Amino acid sequence: MPPTRLTLRSALMIVPISALLFSACSSSKVSLDSSGAVETHYQKALGYYSKEDYEDAAIELEPAIFTSRATALEDDVLFLLGQSYYKSEQYLLAVDMYTRLLQQVPSSPYARQSQFLLAKSHEQLSTHFELDHEHTRKAIQQYSVYLDLYPGRDSAQVTSDVEMYRELLKVNPGNDAYRQRYALAQAELESGQSQDYAEKAIGRLREKLAKNTFFIARQYIQLKKYKAAGIYYDEVIRRYPDTIYIEPAWKGRIDALVKRKKWYEAGQTLDRYLQLYPDKSTEMQETRDRIMKNFGNS
Repeated sequence: MPPTRLTLRSALMIVPISALLFSACSSSKVSLDSSGAVETHYQKALGYYSKEDYEDAAIELEPAIFTSRATALEDDVLFLLGQSYYKSEQYLLAVDMYTRLLQQVPSSPYARQSQFLLAKSHEQLSTHFELDHEHTRKAIQQYSVYLDLYPGRDSAQVTSDVEMYRELLKVNPGNDAYRQRYALAQAELESGQSQDYAEKAIGRLREKLAKNTFFIARQYIQLKKYKAAGIYYDEVIRRYPDTIYIEPAWKGRIDALVKRKKWYEAGQTLDRYLQLYPDKSTEMQETRDRIMKNFGNS
């Protein structure tokens, strides 16, 4: 008998999908279109996918995108097609499929994975730090949505539950309640790993955006366009205070003001910088002396 949608959803959290796709569609999906064309495409695509032939799996499923609408296989088709695109590194197409699934079948058991993989697809499309960052920003946004929609318990507590039910099953291996709670705890632990990945990915992507903005400021310094450089240093300070570029952005802002001979503003900015980084006082003494000398003569 084919596995239920609940079983499939739990399994997706625990084992690789390639291992799952040998199975048939869920028992709740017995109402197919009259011609059976959607099921035929889906079953053939499952075969291709299980053999890691992702491009042929996608080709097989593409005709079913619209014919599967409002059928019991709609989210299965969209999710498997999204996976096929993702595995074959066609990330823009994967974004489209995961987005369709979330919009068309928001209650699907694949919704959680689709939201995570939507964010990850944008992350894969995120460019080198010097280039456009549309997908970097979208990845941050979609990972944030994922964390908001699927908050998790403390990972230490979940790990403790897994270990507890593992030990209880050793004592009483026939206890169905222990077995079910152990499986649920394992699934929660796996989802927690996705949450941890999402949090770290947001940090990495924000570093990339900060680096991009910081280096634009540096380029303006080289072009002697100090006012424009200051604007971009301010952008780093305002938007990315949690990144490694915050401290050098403060120093760059001071340097840009000094080069513009804005002595009063440079002195104020230096004071704020030293409040944040008092250990830099000796390092910045020469800059302070220069500011005070010129401010007194202005």
